[in-house]
Amino acid sequence: MLMWMTEDFYDRGKRRRPEELEEWIFRIAQRDGGAFHIFYEETKTAVYGFALSIVKNPQEAEDIMQETYLSVYRSAVSYQPQGKPMAWVMRIARNFAYLQLRDKKKHRVLSLDEMEQWMGTQYQLEHEDKLLLEMAMKALTDEERQIVSLHALAGLKHREIAGMLNLKLATVLSKYHRALKKLQETIKEA
Repeated sequence: MLMWMTEDFYDRGKRRRPEELEEWIFRIAQRDGGAFHIFYEETKTAVYGFALSIVKNPQEAEDIMQETYLSVYRSAVSYQPQGKPMAWVMRIARNFAYLQLRDKKKHRVLSLDEMEQWMGTQYQLEHEDKLLLEMAMKALTDEERQIVSLHALAGLKHREIAGMLNLKLATVLSKYHRALKKLQETIKEA
């Protein structure tokens, strides 16, 4: 079974407390390059994974990630601490991703090679796991993939995801649990 798909895997990951992230944003606002570097290193995987779940193109996701961090650097001075710094960053990434989609009008499924390229830098996957990953990702809708990414990679709460995607909390919870069931069924069938 793919370890990265399990809830336990994400719970063991090192998620930074919102207070730490907000402190780095405050320091970024004062143009502290070291704080920006730390903030980037701690959040880049979640931002890239979320952008990738929307645009489905690794190069475009990298561009969105770069634009997101430039915006974070420029906008840090106007950040209002509310205990939800990752929601703020993901909202910026989402806006850039949707702009990209509107500009390109492209929707396509990630190829196995593209998923391997991204996942290969994040996790060590065997060939069988890579095939299973492709099947599992195809089983989810775009919206389900985004919800799972925001919760699992970025550590956002379902309520934050609902606000970000302009969905009702019950809808997000339902889609999240449906996505997990789909992933489990795909894994069992494989």
